Amino acid sequence: MATLTTQVISRAGLTTPTFAAATGGGDAMQCGPGMHIEARNASGSPITVTMVVPAARTYEPNVAITSPTFSVPATTGVVRWGPVDAGTFQDPTTGLCTITYSGVTSLTVGAFNLQGP
Repeated sequence: MATLTTQVISRAGLTTPTFAAATGGGDAMQCGPGMHIEARNASGSPITVTMVVPAARTYEPNVAITSPTFSVPATTGVVRWGPVDAGTFQDPTTGLCTITYSGVTSLTVGAFNLQGP
């Protein structure tokens, strides 16, 4: 598992975003109100990305939160997803959000923090 480097997007913009190859065992990223992930799929099949919600996380007593997923379309698919807020996704041990993938062939990902005014 690799930790994705957070890239900051300010009012000045982000001229050259970078993407890393998705790791077979999953990846991790920082959490926060401006955090989001971008996934790019160049493989011939769609890939499902799961943003893992820690097992003990609930909003109401005895109501578990399901880990959300999104599908990245085949060949030229690009999906941006967020916010990756700490209240939902932060692992109590690592302090990060865990991300898993249904496949990693030709999948690249980046973690971005969209800063407010």
